[in-house]
Amino acid sequence: MPHTLSPKPAGSVLLIGASRGLGHAMAAEFAGKGWHVVGTVRAGAGRTRLHDLADEHGDRVEIETVDICAPAEVAALRARLEGRRFDILFVNAGVTNNPEETIAEVTTEEFIRVMVTNALSPLRVIETLGDLVSGTGLIGVMSSGQGSVGNNTSGMREVYRGSKAALNMFMRSYAARHALEARPMVLMAPGWVRTDMGGPGGRLSIEESVPSLVNVLLEKRSRPGLEYLDYRGQTVPW
Repeated sequence: MPHTLSPKPAGSVLLIGASRGLGHAMAAEFAGKGWHVVGTVRAGAGRTRLHDLADEHGDRVEIETVDICAPAEVAALRARLEGRRFDILFVNAGVTNNPEETIAEVTTEEFIRVMVTNALSPLRVIETLGDLVSGTGLIGVMSSGQGSVGNNTSGMREVYRGSKAALNMFMRSYAARHALEARPMVLMAPGWVRTDMGGPGGRLSIEESVPSLVNVLLEKRSRPGLEYLDYRGQTVPW
């Protein structure tokens, strides 16, 4: 029987944090659209849903390991990917905390954990891996509507909100430093989705958020500069 070549991928995406929840759903959506996906999990995570996706799609889905809070691991991932070029780099990894815990109550250790994971580490990943993205390729980060200062009229989730607002500011600074490049950049607000992290009270299912979110990313590729968008493609107030 003659060997059948796999069709050329529609594009290539490096998806940081793809073992479960929104990240896994994004990987599945990109793979379903014919993209080549390199998704990451944390070392020692065991078998994840991303492994099941790789079994389903064969060489169209690759699995790498990285802990975004470990700079040495990010540097090692960069070395392993040397010579590769991606059309999209998207950083999805993040954490939450007790939503009722106020700044008056949070411990310094918990504050540092959330801030380092949600604000500092994603930008370190972008600084380290950004040159693996083609000159006009998209760099994106999973933010949250709760990172909007202008929209915060209800309070709650103070530490998480603060971490995402800091992420947004850091990304704006990164964009300002790269203002002369014809590169699209995006901070994505996926909506409140029912995942392990989002909890059972989320207003949206993964199926209601992620397919639209991925389409927004694909459309954003034609518009250079940084935007803060929700999963419907609407601008979120800073």
